[in-house]
Amino acid sequence: MKTLFERCSAVMPPAAGRMTQVGAVSAKGCYVQTDDGKTLLDFASGVAVCNVGHNHDDVIAAAKQQIDKMIHVGHNVLYYEPYVTLAEKLVELTGGDTMVYFSNSGAEANDGAIKLARYVTERPAVIAFKNAFHGRTIACTALTTSSAGYRKNYEGALSGVYFAEYANCYRCPFKQEKGKCKMECVSQFDDIFDSLVAPESVAAIILEPVQGEGGYIVPPAEFFKGLREICDKHGILLIYDEIQTGFGRTGNFFAYQTFGVKPDIFTSAKGIGNGFPLSAVIAKKEIMQKWPAGAHGGTFGGNPVACAASLATIKILENGAIENCRNMGKYFIDELMKLQKKYPDTIGEVRGVGLMIGIEIVDKDGNPDGKTTKKILDGALERNIILLFCGRGKNVIRFIAPTIVTAKEIDAVVKAIDEILAE
Repeated sequence: MKTLFERCSAVMPPAAGRMTQVGAVSAKGCYVQTDDGKTLLDFASGVAVCNVGHNHDDVIAAAKQQIDKMIHVGHNVLYYEPYVTLAEKLVELTGGDTMVYFSNSGAEANDGAIKLARYVTERPAVIAFKNAFHGRTIACTALTTSSAGYRKNYEGALSGVYFAEYANCYRCPFKQEKGKCKMECVSQFDDIFDSLVAPESVAAIILEPVQGEGGYIVPPAEFFKGLREICDKHGILLIYDEIQTGFGRTGNFFAYQTFGVKPDIFTSAKGIGNGFPLSAVIAKKEIMQKWPAGAHGGTFGGNPVACAASLATIKILENGAIENCRNMGKYFIDELMKLQKKYPDTIGEVRGVGLMIGIEIVDKDGNPDGKTTKKILDGALERNIILLFCGRGKNVIRFIAPTIVTAKEIDAVVKAIDEILAE
């Protein structure tokens, strides 16, 4: 009998490839059951989607209840309860001074955020960051620089895009030492505005508060403060791509709360529906009110079932899951730091916030070591643990445990990596 991987390969293009060849038949909590009868501990969470665990009972119940009532009527045609209630809740969670527009995916939300910024400012340019990942639609491909493969043959997809260096203290693009620099990652904008694009032409600066695909890179809080000051000075809108960092992932509902600097616009997806397709553009009310009917739209955004699932997810996060994320995140980082002390020539850095954690794997000279990273991931899968890599050198192991994870499950992952590195 053919596996799911073999069957898929016969009918779908290489673009539909996966990081593993595993076939899943069911999932619950932190675990996935495979088509060959194994139970895998899942520290990928659907790539930061199932933030309260697979098939949480409360999310299932809310979705089933909504299915019995109404699956789709079209948000362009009618108003409906879960759509409005979720928007109200998101406004409440983000300070009461925002408005919300629902879409389907993270890339679609990022497209919407760029459209909003350009429409409101009537400016053409956007500044993104090197090593970023914002999605794979035509517009988002133009903003994404975590891999040349994502952009190949799609050049010129979106005009007026410029790139700045991200604040990576471990591998500083300005060759500075952490804690002793002059925040060149902020002052670089003086040169950008002088030599590349005038600030009065820039509609927005967009960034991930923690770079995801780019390597789980966590910038210092001063970086956000500097960007906020630049945007305020020049009338530029600050956009956070919170597709991966949102909905509890960093120990707060949103990463801007973790770092203490609020953007003008931010996007949310992945964990917002805990598996149901949903995304949102959230922005200051005075900005959103300048976006007229017809300036943006879509058929399936804010699906009733997805909105109901999101409301259930929010309750779970509020009722202890976010607190558990903070506690377990600290515990996880502490355990990984112990592992780093044991293998200092292999684990270059441990970094993360909440349960968005990465370890950078290096060779004896401190260079990115993708080969060893792959061995670790393969070894983990042999031990029935799902881990993912990221980073330009494919040398960062990212841990994306659900917010309901326990110390027992974290210990199992740390133990497995210890065994693999010992070999």
